[in-house]
Amino acid sequence: MSMADIQYLALAERILATGTHGNNRTGMPAYKLPHQIMQFDLAEEFPILTTKFVAFKTAVKELLWIWQMQSNDVRQLQEMNCRIWDEWMLADGTIGKAYGYQLKKYGQVDTLLRTLREDPESRRMVVSLWNVEDLPEMSLYPCAFLTMWDVADGRLNCMLVQRSGDMGLGVPFNLTQYAVLVHLIARDAGLEPGLFTHVINNAHIYDNHVDAMRTQLARRDKALPAPRLVLNPEITSFYDFTPDDIRLEGYEHLGKLSMEVSV
Repeated sequence: MSMADIQYLALAERILATGTHGNNRTGMPAYKLPHQIMQFDLAEEFPILTTKFVAFKTAVKELLWIWQMQSNDVRQLQEMNCRIWDEWMLADGTIGKAYGYQLKKYGQVDTLLRTLREDPESRRMVVSLWNVEDLPEMSLYPCAFLTMWDVADGRLNCMLVQRSGDMGLGVPFNLTQYAVLVHLIARDAGLEPGLFTHVINNAHIYDNHVDAMRTQLARRDKALPAPRLVLNPEITSFYDFTPDDIRLEGYEHLGKLSMEVSV
């Protein structure tokens, strides 16, 4: 069984067993737990769920759209046959001053890459998408909004802080795509991938996801081994990677579980 399944299913089980039930902004009630943490050693295995299908290529496309293209234009995602931001698209085709917009506005990715090369012992490698000034002009406040980076013994470690974590739909994407990001940034910096720590301030399961989550929990004993992440060995620059350069080898899963997004 993969470590992703072990930690994710344990967290989902805790939320359903001990979580607080209440309403929220979306209008769909949910069970929630605060301050939940998952941690993976990326040198040991790649974290992706096997107890349900996770659309790896779609997750990678969204990641590159935000971090590499530094875009807020939903139409660019649609051109890649990725429609996960359609519900939040504004009249101008964007999501407002959110996500990739903030990375580009302040040159945060370039600053991170430069610091990793020139001052890897720095304790100031922080990338934040939470810009109070621009929040009113975002169609959705950023959920996975903060990463903190550290280098130790030639390994790149990353902590992701997520203010709100939809366990059914968002979290499986986020844990996988940010693990990919650590691999890509490490490649650019000439480092090995290290620890990936995923902190979720509000981890929740919506009422209309409970049945699917219980189905997934029932699959626990049939969970499969983790696949292997394979990057194109000829690519060394973060900005040169395409979705085709990033693939999984040996990804097997127990099938899709349909869940409706709460907007």
